[in-house]
Amino acid sequence: MKELENINYEEDIRIDPEMLDFEWNEQAEKMLKYSTIAANTAHKVDLAKENLDIVKAELSRDIRIDPDKFNIDSKLTESIVENTIILQSEYIAANHALLEAKYLADMAKGAVRAFDQRKDALENLVRLLGQQYFAGPKTPHDVSQWKKKDNPVISLKRNK
Repeated sequence: MKELENINYEEDIRIDPEMLDFEWNEQAEKMLKYSTIAANTAHKVDLAKENLDIVKAELSRDIRIDPDKFNIDSKLTESIVENTIILQSEYIAANHALLEAKYLADMAKGAVRAFDQRKDALENLVRLLGQQYFAGPKTPHDVSQWKKKDNPVISLKRNK
């Protein structure tokens, strides 16, 4: 999916605690970006499901018209038709496309939830700032060092 190739989830999800005003200004834009991706991937799932249904219907029709073409030499039953359908390469490919679309949609939904969590994190950082958590002679944590830690990389792209 092309729209997933040019995004940098890891960069977008990060919060710079020293730039909270800028982070807040970008939050709605980032949420919209990932909500749009989630909607688009959900739409792709619907299209893939529709395509799978069409492939299944066409195969069912073809099997009923010419069972010999599919090496069916017994009585044509619903079970035999269904089992023959799922063995056909067209069905397997369409089903694989549906599974891939579902995976991408689930990942995109997860990203939207992560950006909702990002909003909560921004709210809490602003509260801490308001309570002067980051002010004074003693600094509880060096937040800038936190960003340099090896945090796991999360990608919306499927690892193959």
